[in-house]
Amino acid sequence: MSLLTNVMDHSLDDGYAEAAARRKAEGGKLPGTLRARLGLAAGLVLAALVVTLGAAQARVTAPVVAKEREELIDRIEAETAAADRLERNVDGLRSEVGERQRKALEKHGGDKAELVALLSGATAVSGPGLQLVVDDAKGTGQGGGGPRESSSFADTGRVRDRDMQRIVNGLWESGADAIAINGQRLTALSAIRAAGDAILVDNRPLVPPYTVLAVGDGKRLSADFQDGADGQYLHVLQENYGVRASIAVQREVRLPAAPSLIVRTAQPKGAGAGTGAADTGKGTL
Repeated sequence: MSLLTNVMDHSLDDGYAEAAARRKAEGGKLPGTLRARLGLAAGLVLAALVVTLGAAQARVTAPVVAKEREELIDRIEAETAAADRLERNVDGLRSEVGERQRKALEKHGGDKAELVALLSGATAVSGPGLQLVVDDAKGTGQGGGGPRESSSFADTGRVRDRDMQRIVNGLWESGADAIAINGQRLTALSAIRAAGDAILVDNRPLVPPYTVLAVGDGKRLSADFQDGADGQYLHVLQENYGVRASIAVQREVRLPAAPSLIVRTAQPKGAGAGTGAADTGKGTL
């Protein structure tokens, strides 16, 4: 009877009663878990709102951006076409100037007009000769123009401008009548220089491999060049630095005319001076 009486007097468990009393003491606030869930839901709603607004803004500005892009492309194409037209005009004027210079040489060159035109590069030339191909060592990057220092002669295997100067001067000395490098005709006033990693011929950059064509007696040219100091220099580059080179006698090589001509004349000075003549001395600066 005492157990039944206790159940009737205390219908709720003491633990439930204690929890209810604690919640009442806290003022009926929500549990921490529920508050966290509500905060997460509010954050998700805010993020969705931001994404929606961003998408709407992008949709509004997309046509404007696309229009500006099309206008920029049209401007680039128009300027490129204008640059191409100017380049063609420059090429045409350069050809016209060269033709006028060639005619002037033919008119005023006298009995040496053909020789003057040949040595000045005023006319294209063809005939027997040789082909000399020089390339950087394997594994080196593209370029050339001065990897070896004149003092230490440290090397990365690239062909430099001074190498090409020696090769060309060696061919002139061996009896070449005309020379071109990668299609660039050399004259008595041509300059081989370096700009960074590039080799320049008359301020025009060359890209390896460097193909040197020389007009003359091919067999004699080849023998004299390889036996000379400059040919031996090239052999040293091959043996010690991995520079690649090959030489072959050709039955016929064709060299273009020089794109621009600079002709200088010598004038007699004082008694006993000889008559003036065109400056046709060979050599590369």
